[in-house]
Amino acid sequence: MNSTVTLYTTAGCHLCEQAKTLFWPCAQSLALRLEEVDIAHSAQLVERYGIRIPVIATKEGREIAWPFDQQQLFDFLQNA
Repeated sequence: MNSTVTLYTTAGCHLCEQAKTLFWPCAQSLALRLEEVDIAHSAQLVERYGIRIPVIATKEGREIAWPFDQQQLFDFLQNA
């Protein structure tokens, strides 16, 4: 697969850290890379994701928002 997914995050977000911990085993299995985007740098992203982060998005625009567990994330990414 070897594609990149985006993690919408911000500094000090403990849930985002948990999401990254869940992501890495999936990334290894599915050959994915993670691009982190700090929503604090864009008013538009704050408006869209402010209360939903962490959100992981595919290039096709599919999103999974917190809360999710590792199996849910794996299933989402496997179909990405």
